[in-house]
Amino acid sequence: MKKPLIGLGLGALLIVAAAGVLQAQKAATARKVIYASSSGAKFEKSSMNGVSMAAVWGNRDKGAHATFTKFEPGYDAGMHTHTNDVMVVVIKGAYLYKDDAGEKRVGPGDFLRVPGGHKHWSGGDKTEGALFYEESPGKFDLVPVK
Repeated sequence: MKKPLIGLGLGALLIVAAAGVLQAQKAATARKVIYASSSGAKFEKSSMNGVSMAAVWGNRDKGAHATFTKFEPGYDAGMHTHTNDVMVVVIKGAYLYKDDAGEKRVGPGDFLRVPGGHKHWSGGDKTEGALFYEESPGKFDLVPVK
């Protein structure tokens, strides 16, 4: 009877140790200095027509991440939500934003935080489009709202 209990205790101890190692690895990665330049970024077209993205850190398809994102001139994302919060800092052009509280033209140097689940519309300036830094604590998604 004692052998199964000892085995169970050792298994639990191994699980706790593995979790500790994963937390230590995550903390070490989070403490790295990251430098990225939008002018040297390798943009890839996304599944959304009119949008291209370049990874800065993380993986937008799997979890926490940051990207440089471009909206082509006149890009219209339609009304939508995101599961996770999205933070935006515009670098060039203008990120156009609209929700029930009104419209905002988010220009170079401006910051916008959109909480996860918040219904809004976004798009790019008709002439310049938008280039912005985007960060999220979770996977990226765009959930259309009718």
